[in-house]
Amino acid sequence: MPDSITLKEITKTYGDFRAVDRFSLNVERGTVFGLLGPNGAGKTTLIKILTTLMRPTLGDAFVEGHSVLTAGKEVRRLIGVVPQENNLDRYLTARENLILHGRLHGMRPSDYNPKIDELLEMTGLANRQKDFPDTFSGGMQRRLVVARALVHEPRVLFLDEPTTGLDPQSRRALWEYIRGLRRKMTVFLTTHYMDEADALCDRIMIMDHGESLADGTAAQLKDAFSRAHVYEVEFRSDADSYENKMKSLAFVRSVEREGSYFKITLAGEDSIKPFMDFLAGADIRRICLKEPTLEDVFISLTGEKIRE
Repeated sequence: MPDSITLKEITKTYGDFRAVDRFSLNVERGTVFGLLGPNGAGKTTLIKILTTLMRPTLGDAFVEGHSVLTAGKEVRRLIGVVPQENNLDRYLTARENLILHGRLHGMRPSDYNPKIDELLEMTGLANRQKDFPDTFSGGMQRRLVVARALVHEPRVLFLDEPTTGLDPQSRRALWEYIRGLRRKMTVFLTTHYMDEADALCDRIMIMDHGESLADGTAAQLKDAFSRAHVYEVEFRSDADSYENKMKSLAFVRSVEREGSYFKITLAGEDSIKPFMDFLAGADIRRICLKEPTLEDVFISLTGEKIRE
């Protein structure tokens, strides 16, 4: 499949601060692409450039072959955007917000009305379509913003942390809808929910300080970057004794305890056999290998320090 999104050596600076540094990317058409990173990594800056809300300091970006620098109007015609903010028109009802969006994109009532009916049903807002957004909860407003971005059936959909503030049921419903969009349109997603990226994305890139750190499928990233071997062990008896012994083992990196339950991180693959030998004969209730998660990969690449 040809590329739907292309970024070529994108750099964005604010005075001496470099938000994005010579960032290049190609996203294949019809895929769900996830861009992950801590606060301040440069994710929102890239989305603003791709959606023509901001011009790069250097470089160029293309959406369906159209430059964001020289063909901004065409780019805006082809994209749908769910920003971080719930930027709805408070003086229009829910349905009127969607109608206005359809009309701004040159759609006829015979085209946008059936689509609006479908989207209101999908987002669970059909019974509230005549109400104003100010009467909605934050989660309901978020669902309406998502519906609005889909009215004109964009070829590329940008979702900037789309499920922030949604309850679990609404998140799951939106996930199912996004899965249904796969191959119909390209989806460019940023999120802080690692389970969301793992469940939805065909490809994931982790970035920090304006640069790419890792790129691949969720499985590839977990296999390549999460090298910690963590075992969860629960002892029936003598937990205190085993805690002290495990902490003294050279091949054990860390021991975390909660009652008789332990989480043991080993130094590497070579530590597995001696650890199993150590546990031989122990009175164990259960033992299991803790599979690496995307969050493990994210933390290993970007660090544990809280960002502002």
